[in-house]
Amino acid sequence: MSKSTVVRIHLCAGLLVLLGVSLLSYGQPERVRVYVEFERFSPQAVAAVRGAGGTVHYEFPRQNAVAATLPKAAIQGLLRNPNVVNIEDDPIREPYAQTTPYGIPMVQADQVTYGGGMKVCIIDSGYSMQHEDLQDSGVTTSPDSGTGDPLVDGCGHGSHVAGTIAALNNGAGVLGVIPTGTLNLHIVKVFGNTCSWTYSSTLVNAANKCRDNGANVISMSLGGSFKSRTEEMAFRDLYNQGILSVAAAGNAGSNQKSYPASYPSVVSVAAIDSNQVVADFSQKNDQVELAAPGVGVLSTVPWSETNTLTVGSTVYNGNWIEFAARGSATGALVDGGLCNSAGSWGGKVVLCERGSISFFDKVSNVEAGGGVAAVIYNNASGNFFGTLGAGNSSDIPAISLSQEDGQFLVANSLGQSGTVVSDRDEPGSGYEAWDGTSMATPHVSGVAALVWSNHLTCTNDEVRTALQNTAEDLGTAGKDNSYGYGLVQAAAANSALSCDGGGGGGGCTLGQPGEPCSDNSQCCSNNCKGKPGAKTCK
Repeated sequence: MSKSTVVRIHLCAGLLVLLGVSLLSYGQPERVRVYVEFERFSPQAVAAVRGAGGTVHYEFPRQNAVAATLPKAAIQGLLRNPNVVNIEDDPIREPYAQTTPYGIPMVQADQVTYGGGMKVCIIDSGYSMQHEDLQDSGVTTSPDSGTGDPLVDGCGHGSHVAGTIAALNNGAGVLGVIPTGTLNLHIVKVFGNTCSWTYSSTLVNAANKCRDNGANVISMSLGGSFKSRTEEMAFRDLYNQGILSVAAAGNAGSNQKSYPASYPSVVSVAAIDSNQVVADFSQKNDQVELAAPGVGVLSTVPWSETNTLTVGSTVYNGNWIEFAARGSATGALVDGGLCNSAGSWGGKVVLCERGSISFFDKVSNVEAGGGVAAVIYNNASGNFFGTLGAGNSSDIPAISLSQEDGQFLVANSLGQSGTVVSDRDEPGSGYEAWDGTSMATPHVSGVAALVWSNHLTCTNDEVRTALQNTAEDLGTAGKDNSYGYGLVQAAAANSALSCDGGGGGGGCTLGQPGEPCSDNSQCCSNNCKGKPGAKTCK
């Protein structure tokens, strides 16, 4: 039996296992979405996929591959084609964020002046050019992939990311890492209004559009659990063309690797809080490279929220209890205690203390007792974000208030008339604090562009090495799985970076997996440069 025959049998067996996972995950038992890799890319190769009943979504000549949806029954036949090297799953990529502000000084972005000449490409859910704090010049887009206008952001994820990178110094809202309004941005939209998921091949296609539009840095607050050989080759190719790709490490709170972040050619970013402690949801593995603020990050969203209680001339600002009705209601204030049962509250605005039962049960009890609105105040200092829970709703508005405001109202304002307003204007110019490695990622993307802008002759690898070498070491001494090299530091990296032969190490290329780091010109996973033979590429 020839060597090539042995390889094909192994490919076949591996593919059956892989496709079993794909079918369970994505449904559609008779058709599967895959990458098909060829020995040699050609129109005939693409035609062979179509001839097998496949729908070709993207062509990647540089990777000798296509992304296609194929009948499951056609897989083994294609594998017998001598020009087909590999068929693998086209895994899902999804945005990493959890709903729930500070990071610019923490990453030293306020200590470095932007030098110009950079373009950051954001692959996400779009960009709200109508937001007061997001620039409307120097922004370009690529045609969408069935997700709608890139300058419309239905779920807010992409606009939140963009604000961390480039929110304007205009006296309103927040500041981004580069707030000058002169950073060139390219937007590629891969998530629709629900921000649910997309395919790896859609991400590769988007990254290629970033390259074609002159991006220096690609920012990806997204990822998925399954790796792809084609995707890995694509990002290695982009790296070797001088582009620095940055991605979220993931939000599962485990040591599982996320992709594309865990490819050697991509910077994987972990999330830390305002005390510089790694977030419990942040992925922790040996591919984590840098850490950045990712808990309670205040940034731009493409809607404006009004959630208030007005008593006399005093306005108390709160938050929407998610999934509660929108609108306004006026009534006398009454103390409902914990609201753990329905009271006699006809026509009243009911103040409920947080605790004991769920928010949904509290609001339901207020509604059952005839209340026209529920105001839930915290049982600890400060305010909070609450939810009725997916699938639940109410017929009355419900908002949250801080413990301090709630206790004051109970002590001083019962019986007075109060008006609750809960409304959302979209598009609009709003701000919210969110959690996630999605929020950490744009800090690093922005810092990379900020530092690089002052050293335009440097390579992407030199910039990457400077960020690693100057990161503030956190956690276990040295590089570790929770923080990588540590908290990214813009001023330190900017001062250390020298591309006249004295720093960073230039002209590097990524080695192949398993290849030893044999000399100072070769850069591998975790940067083997300067330590010949010390590691092998991963």
